Amino acid sequence: MPRLIEQLTEGAIALLIQLIQTPSFSREEDKTADLIFAFLTTHGAQPQRSGNNVWAVAQQFAPHKPTILLNSHHDTVKPGTSWTHDPFGAAREGDKLIGLGSNDAGAAAVSLLAAFLYFQERETAFNLICAITAEEEVSGANGIRSILPHLGKIDLGIVGEPTQMDLAIAEKGLVVLDCVAHGRTGHAARDEGENALYKALDDMQWVRSYRFPNESKLLGAVKMTVTQVQAGTQHNVVPDTCRFVVDVRPNELYSNEEIVRVVREHLRAEVTPRSVHLNSSRIAPTHPLVLRGANLGRKLFGSATLSDQAVLPFDTVKIGPGDSARSHTPDEYIYLSEVRAGIRGYIELLEGFSF
Repeated sequence: MPRLIEQLTEGAIALLIQLIQTPSFSREEDKTADLIFAFLTTHGAQPQRSGNNVWAVAQQFAPHKPTILLNSHHDTVKPGTSWTHDPFGAAREGDKLIGLGSNDAGAAAVSLLAAFLYFQERETAFNLICAITAEEEVSGANGIRSILPHLGKIDLGIVGEPTQMDLAIAEKGLVVLDCVAHGRTGHAARDEGENALYKALDDMQWVRSYRFPNESKLLGAVKMTVTQVQAGTQHNVVPDTCRFVVDVRPNELYSNEEIVRVVREHLRAEVTPRSVHLNSSRIAPTHPLVLRGANLGRKLFGSATLSDQAVLPFDTVKIGPGDSARSHTPDEYIYLSEVRAGIRGYIELLEGFSF
């Protein structure tokens, strides 16, 4: 169906331009949700919406078949001050389309929508749902997690993020730890008090030097980084509290709960995780879709960057047009040839697929 693919591709590119031109910062995505809902409706789908999340179910749904979820996000970060183009201008320079969200993850979102529409009326060995969702950039509660109960049982997720159409079969998680070291105030000129900052420095040195024993072939070691420190009220008072933040990126061999337990066992400071739901993920290299991707020449890798994979409680892969190195950068861009290749790549991955 080359003609259908070409029509869907042109429609997807037109939608991408509209999405770039419409601000959609996290938790402010209502206008782009309107665009996605209208796009699906115009192309014969029957979209549903909850908040700023939009999804549709392919017409040949049957309860006995396994279900594949196509998912990407339409929220963006806010642009920095060093852009030289209008972030919402959708400027064209030959094959290059410049604009906020073009690469992360507008190109993947519209490519998944086009692939969904290609299959929506066709008989397949699986059910297909496409959900373009909100709040991914802030791991928000009103994003994909909020609509999972509406989608029913999902057997496999394909998460659209910029991977140059290679296949991420593992992804590091995230747990942020708020730590507080306690001491006792005293005059800095005398040998008084108990310096909470010194206690915290010992803890921070442990964070810097400790290595979790289990390293992953795909994701490497667990990475811990102290990213913020706050202590003291004035120069001549020994601080009685020191607060510091630890950013932890677990590999797939540890749950976030395990990470928190180990850190608490070694630090004297109080350790409070902000959440533990952004876990690492992994799919078996022998999964039929992974094998299919490999046979199609897709490189398999482990991803260090977080996505909505972290909150999806079923097997997932991450794949999409664009390059992660362009995300969250000034003058973010996508090549239109990448969008075209992304649509063909998604269709190729699913055409004739069965579990």
